Amino acid sequence: MDKNKITEALLKTSVGLMDKSSWQLHSPIVETHFHLDYLKQADPKDIMTFAQSLGITKAITISVSASNIAEVLPLALNNEGLFTTQGIHPHHAIEWNEQLEEIMKQNATHPKVVAIGEIGLDYFYNHSPPDVQKKVFRRQLELSIEFDLPIIVHSREADSDTINILSEYMPDLTRKGVIHSFTSERPLLDFALEQEFYVGFNGIITFKSAQNVRESLAVTPIERIVLETDAPFLTPMPFRGRENAPFYLPFIADSMAQQKKIEARTLLSQIYQNTHQLFYKI
Repeated sequence: MDKNKITEALLKTSVGLMDKSSWQLHSPIVETHFHLDYLKQADPKDIMTFAQSLGITKAITISVSASNIAEVLPLALNNEGLFTTQGIHPHHAIEWNEQLEEIMKQNATHPKVVAIGEIGLDYFYNHSPPDVQKKVFRRQLELSIEFDLPIIVHSREADSDTINILSEYMPDLTRKGVIHSFTSERPLLDFALEQEFYVGFNGIITFKSAQNVRESLAVTPIERIVLETDAPFLTPMPFRGRENAPFYLPFIADSMAQQKKIEARTLLSQIYQNTHQLFYKI
């Protein structure tokens, strides 16, 4: 299938329920967190081209494991408007070794690498032992300080330890970062806002079961919000069952604006500023 047909198919299957023209009335959008190498519905270049046609001008594909930490940078180099990160997700903390650390150090200064992440703690699945997760989290925080890069933090069922560990490093974390895909309780939100972190919201805000996330969104100032999809995961309603992608960001933004009772154009303009302040390399 040629590129035009792929793009047309994506439009019909992924965003066919929405009026494309109305999306383009708003400010440009940056996809701050997705996993392009995990998406299966089309070639990466076609996905990026289609996203950009909808006003998603830039995107950040996230590093998570030993298997993709060296792959995300070439992916970013081969796609205009695409940036990346270096980091080991808590699920993969057990994979941490000196070789991975050296790869991170080598890549951290590259202009296309905009953050250390996805890092943090996840006690819901415990794919890696908690003591290993904490050790690897701390080491990557040290790297973010060394290379003066913001952090992208994952925290699930681990808020107390997340707060405690971040607090240890707070005096030296000049770039701060974002608590990604926020689903936590109020103490972590309060900590994040007090410490001038950003908070990442995605399609979860459309889930019927996610009233707690909508409550967190309601009390988060728009000056502290960034947009993400976490694609291919967390596809928003009413598109559940399909692979998530950056294409859904305008829809998520419209839903967010309605929930915040603010015009989408105003919200997106502020979020665009937030994103560039946080990820200063993009």
